[in-house]
Amino acid sequence: MAPVKGGQKHIAIIGAGAAGMSCAATLSQHPDKFKVTVIERGSSCGGQAMSIPLDEKKFGASWMNNGVQGGSPIFKHTFNFFHRYNHDPEEVQLQVSFGKGQSGFWTNVFPSQLVDNYSSDIKKFGIFLKLIKYTMPVLGLVPIRIMLRIMFFSKDFGDKMVYPLIALFLGTGNQTANVPSAIVERLFDDPNMKLWDYDSETLLPNLPKMVTFDKLSAFYGDWHKDLVSKGVDIRLNTEVTEVVARTSKGILLRTNLSKKQQGEGDNVADSSSSAAASSRNNDDHELFDEMVICTLADDALRILGKKSTFRERFVLGGAKFYDDITVTHWDSEYFNKHYETSFSQDLCAKPKSPAQTDQVVFAKGEDPSRPGGFRPMYYTKSYQKDPKKIEMSFDCSNYQHQLLSATGPKDDRGYPHVYQSIFLDKRNRDLWTWPEINKDKIIAENWWHQLGHRWTHYLRVVPLMMFINGKNNTWFAGSWTLVNMHELACVSGIAAAYRLGADYNKFDDFAEDFFSKYLALSHGVIYSREERRRKHKK
Repeated sequence: MAPVKGGQKHIAIIGAGAAGMSCAATLSQHPDKFKVTVIERGSSCGGQAMSIPLDEKKFGASWMNNGVQGGSPIFKHTFNFFHRYNHDPEEVQLQVSFGKGQSGFWTNVFPSQLVDNYSSDIKKFGIFLKLIKYTMPVLGLVPIRIMLRIMFFSKDFGDKMVYPLIALFLGTGNQTANVPSAIVERLFDDPNMKLWDYDSETLLPNLPKMVTFDKLSAFYGDWHKDLVSKGVDIRLNTEVTEVVARTSKGILLRTNLSKKQQGEGDNVADSSSSAAASSRNNDDHELFDEMVICTLADDALRILGKKSTFRERFVLGGAKFYDDITVTHWDSEYFNKHYETSFSQDLCAKPKSPAQTDQVVFAKGEDPSRPGGFRPMYYTKSYQKDPKKIEMSFDCSNYQHQLLSATGPKDDRGYPHVYQSIFLDKRNRDLWTWPEINKDKIIAENWWHQLGHRWTHYLRVVPLMMFINGKNNTWFAGSWTLVNMHELACVSGIAAAYRLGADYNKFDDFAEDFFSKYLALSHGVIYSREERRRKHKK
């Protein structure tokens, strides 16, 4: 290993997803202070934020995002990185289609019978949110399924409205019913986390703004190249197989370089990285000053192995992961069978206000000022055998901007829709409708190892991260430290870099507030005090 310049700390970042890349980018602002090495076992940067190819002649676009597709307008740090490399997101209006048939269907696009039936429960849900807000330390950890029962909400209200809505962002692993009530409340009320406003009439507001991301593989490729140009060593196809030692002198890692050298494929930043990779042995030992683990918590424990402390095992072991599969396909017959994909008068309740009348006009596609009509992007289906469990789908032609024209999906010009159906927790595969998808119309199948947002996660992992971050020259970053969002991954990586001594470059008041709250929660550091200390030191 080449000697590090005097005064530099050599930092190993394990994992090149959003957290690892954000950490590397923040550290790279200080080349005099840090030598940065990113070690990624995959063949490209981005982790679960990836793109897959499409047949452009067949589907109207040459790519689509997979794993991560979009998010909320509050994702300020994510957008800041996107903007640096000219990959700005596109705004869309969220349309959902939950359930099937008159007795099970509801949407946020036009009035439905289910919303009318549970109008009293919807109003009472506002009381639930206030109760949780003011009793956060006590009732906040109680799973949502238990709180709904304690407050005498209708069982069907939970099964048909609450759980599908929470699953929109926290459905991984089919653990929606076990999400703590505090996280549900935060999704509605916390300015730094909320995805939409609570609506006392309809629960989910009419057509809230969301964003769809640009081509993620291209963005991460550009980010990769830029970091390499700034001196960051990014090693793809390389795995940390063991933490050999953690002492006051540093961290000794054993790495293994796979047969796929870094100079292969489309993901190479430059030839120098390939040359550096080929100069290392397949089983190599390297010494670093500090280590930032930006993998999933269970992977972090595997990497730490026997060198993990009891505290690390207790905290990281509280994060539970589940295996889900996303099937990308164009089987419209399957999709129409399981979901409500188009407007029908039978699904529509009688409008109770001029606003609802306008919603019906829009849904029918008869509003000339807002073309498109009812074109849901997000769908859920509950299982009859176990209504608390769901499978969910995207109509990507109604969501991802490259598949969407000004007046609707490109299928209006002869292209088939592209769908993604997500089947949750392989232990429940006997419930899945996956076998019904026409195999000849499947484009891709991708397994994911996903965080389940169970109440135990918020009892052991979230409040105790501050007690393991920075111990034994080791830091942790990733969305799993709080909630599974791309924005959280970015903020967690920046926070780890900040704790190592990098600057936080303010670009937005809202973003800075979010960063400071995360820093306090996961690192136990008050941002304003730390900044005063640093200024005094200078």
